[in-house]
Amino acid sequence: MKLSKEQVLHIARLSKLGLTEDEVEKMSEQLSNILENFEILNKVDTDNVPPTAQPNALTNVLKEDIVKPSLPQDEVLANAPQRDGDYIKVKVVLE
Repeated sequence: MKLSKEQVLHIARLSKLGLTEDEVEKMSEQLSNILENFEILNKVDTDNVPPTAQPNALTNVLKEDIVKPSLPQDEVLANAPQRDGDYIKVKVVLE
């Protein structure tokens, strides 16, 4: 599939790219080659291939929860750069 100059310029506008005339010609050729490769892929018979979201099986690796005593509150607050009573004071993230 050969892309026209207008199509390349349209894609450039959507991508907010300013292209020179030489770049338009180069992109036209390169994008056309990419589309030709996808046309070849469209011809592949995938009727017996099940749809997948991930090509390899994923498994979660979880560590067993072990209950341990935590640090004393005074010790934790002693390391805080700013403190507001029993809390660590931080800069506002969302207003």
